[in-house]
Order: sequence, then C-alpha cells, then structure tokens
Amino acid sequence: MYRFAIERLYQWKKSSYRKPLVIEGARQVGKTWLMKEFGRLAYQDTIYVNFDANPTMAGLFQMDLNPERLLLGLELYAGKKILPEHTLLIFDEIQEVPRALSSLKYFCEEAPQYHIICAGSLLGIALHEGTSFPVGKVDFLSLYPLSFEEFLGALGLERFAEALKQHDFSLITALKQTLIEALKQYYFIGGMPEAVAHFSEHRDFQEVRHIQQRILAAYEQDFSKHAPLELVPKIRMVWNSIPSQLAKENKKFLYGLVREGGRAKDYETAIMWLSDCGLVHKVSRITQPHLPLKAYEDLKAFKLFIVDVGLLGCMTGLRQRTLLEGSSLFTEFKGALTEQYVLQQLAAAPGLNICYFTNDRGSCEIDFLLDNGEAVFPLEVKAETNLRAKSLKTYREKFQPDLSVRTSMADYKEEDGLLNLPLYAIEQLPGLCSQEMHAGL
Repeated sequence: MYRFAIERLYQWKKSSYRKPLVIEGARQVGKTWLMKEFGRLAYQDTIYVNFDANPTMAGLFQMDLNPERLLLGLELYAGKKILPEHTLLIFDEIQEVPRALSSLKYFCEEAPQYHIICAGSLLGIALHEGTSFPVGKVDFLSLYPLSFEEFLGALGLERFAEALKQHDFSLITALKQTLIEALKQYYFIGGMPEAVAHFSEHRDFQEVRHIQQRILAAYEQDFSKHAPLELVPKIRMVWNSIPSQLAKENKKFLYGLVREGGRAKDYETAIMWLSDCGLVHKVSRITQPHLPLKAYEDLKAFKLFIVDVGLLGCMTGLRQRTLLEGSSLFTEFKGALTEQYVLQQLAAAPGLNICYFTNDRGSCEIDFLLDNGEAVFPLEVKAETNLRAKSLKTYREKFQPDLSVRTSMADYKEEDGLLNLPLYAIEQLPGLCSQEMHAGL
C-alpha cells in the first residue's frame, strides 16, 4: 500500500538542511514499514536497528557518543559498510536506549552527511519523563493511520483518490456512489495498516474486527507495561469512557462520565499519557474565533477523539451490518463516528490547528474551527444529507467569516461564502480553504 508520507520523506532526503528525522505516531500505524519501504525505494542499502531488548546496541551507546565510533560499531553489528547518502540508518524503538536519542545531536552537528530516521511507539512518553532530547537537532514527521484517500488506493480505487485531489467535483458527483460505499467501509475498517491490508486482500469484515480487537488488547498491555502503576487504572477508565463521551450530543469531555464525582486533577495525567502515546487527539474549546486560535483556548473544556475510527467502532461493538446497511440502531452514534472520521483526516494535515467553539450560553456550537495560519474557518459536520445548521448560521451572522464549511453526504456546492463539501472529500479541505480564500469566494 502507498503512504503519502513517503513524499515527505523524499523531500527530507533532498533537503540541504536535513537533520536526523524522528517519526512520531501511535503503535501499529505503520512506522516501521514506512521506514523500511523508504529505505528500499530511495537508497542503495538500509541498516535497521531495533533498540527493544537489544543489549548490544545499549552497550554501544552507553559509552561516548562520537559519531565516528558509533558508525564503526553499527557497521560491525550490521556486517556492512555505511556509505554517506547511500545508506539509510533506521533506529526503531529508540526510546528504549535514551543515549541513542541523545546521539542524534552529535550526528546532526558532526556527521550531517549520514541519513538517519528514528521511530518509537512510546517516544512521546519517554520525552516527558525527562529523557535528554536533542532540541533543534532533529526533524519531525507525524504518522497516522491510513487516511480515506490512502484507503481508496489500498482498495484499488486510486483513480477516485486522484479525482478528489484534482477537485473535479462534477466527475466526482457523477461517480459518488462508489465513494459513499467505500466511506462506509472505512468507518468500519478504519486506517490501521494491518486491518486495511487484510481487507484489501480478503474482503473479510469479521477478521478485520479480530485484528482491531488484537490492536486494542496490545494498547491495554502497553498501559500496564509502560505507565506508572498508580496511573494504569485511570488511563483505562479514561480510554474506555471515550465512546460514551463522543456519543453525547455535546461531545465536551466530562470527568463525571469517567467516574461519578471525577475531577480534572484525578485524570489530567492519564489524558496526557494517552496523548503522548498518540492514542488520543485532544481538541480544545475556543472562546473567541480569532488568529491564532491557541491564544483563545479554554484549558478546561475539550473533546477527546481516539487514533482511529475503526477502533472506535470496535470499542463499541458496532456490527458490520448495522453500519453498512444504515440501520437506525446506531443513528445517534453515527454522528460520533462521522466527527471522529473528520477529525482523523484533518489531524494528518500539516500546519492545521484544530479546535472547536461554543459561546458562553452554549446556544451555538461549531464542531471544529480550523486555523491554517491565514484565517479561521468554521466547520460544521453532518452525518447524512440534512443540512440544517442553526449554530453555523448564528456563528456566521455574528463573526462573518470569509469562508464557512459544512461537510455531509450531500453533493459539493459553494455559494455566498459557504462551501458544502462531501464527507468523502474532507481530506481536500485544507487545500480548498486556501484556494477559495485566495479566489475570494
């Protein structure tokens, strides 16, 4: 399967300002595969080092961090010569050997001609625990589950993904049924690479659920294995509460839903741990929709989404038939799945800050506010084709944004500063916003 992140890796390779690259992302989103695939495609040779339970490598980095000495040790370990610019060095699970992280500073300063990519499923946690990190000496790339357009490619529908990228909405509307069916499948399967790969080959929904259950079980094991003992029950409670939090009409995270009488101070650290793992997206409330959004965050109010829409459906026990046949049994939760899907696609877009808005009276709620550095765009999310959006109307009348966006199962349309964008095209929103703003919609 093709990952769009490969294109960013090629840009990194060509950059004259290249530094060692750190790939961040939750466990099982495909970091190891991406690094190895890039090595196969872009280099003459690849040396892969996994630091997990690797005493040889721990010993090598225990002493001084002189790059020349480390490179000699890596050559002896791999049994092959490391050639600058022709060999890709991959350090996986690098958080297991903190001094290997520290060594990136010296590679950057003293041996920048060597190409090094690193990853670690729990890297974010290691950094917050005080690991010495080479600030300013590394580049970063965040990896997420497959997006909907990557999913289309994995299912052999690359031409549909290409039409979306070209913004050919007259063609897309004519062929929309294929995209709608694929979107329903994506809601169930999600973007975890193992689930997508299995489905693309076997078209077996039941086995997809088994794969998702195994992934969720692995996350639960991570809680026990890597989190402080006293924090584990709180992490589990927060994690397991997320589906019910999102099922509410008002999706603001409520500590009382985690446990009766729960308060922020009881669970803040647990939420931070899940966020550092890449398992949750925290979307903050904004009090005023002005640039930059971060300056107007209400630190006490936020929504929590998980890493993948397919895993969210698995956590709730949502059945294939219920989702694909549009059963009324999950009408209320459909909004939660749709919002999760939209957030998941937008979170992968570089340079996009995502928040949400409610006024002080709570009479106006905008699902997402997007800040692309140029302007703030309100985004209203609708699960079906019902386009009534009282809050969006209220928001537009008060703040008069240059561009507003509504996404639903309805067809593409733009009028009077309002862009109606089909859900299956939401990945194109960042580019469309810039395009429409410069065109003066």
